Amino acid sequence: MTLQINITPNGRMSLPADVRKRLGLTGGGAVYLDETEDGVVLRTANQAVARAQALAKRYTGDNPGASVDAFLARRREESGE
Repeated sequence: MTLQINITPNGRMSLPADVRKRLGLTGGGAVYLDETEDGVVLRTANQAVARAQALAKRYTGDNPGASVDAFLARRREESGE
């Protein structure tokens, strides 16, 4: 779906109500902007987290030893805590 969003002279733009509703932004909220070679991508916080998790999984696979908790546990063990 492609929508035209107008930008005011002071740089503000509004997402249409139906889009906000579908994205779960009915009570307001943050969106994250990524500038890409193809243009601009807006993501909700949930979408940004899911994307980060997918990227992390691509590099760590299903290795349970690659989690932050596992890393911190190894560091505590190494330091004698």
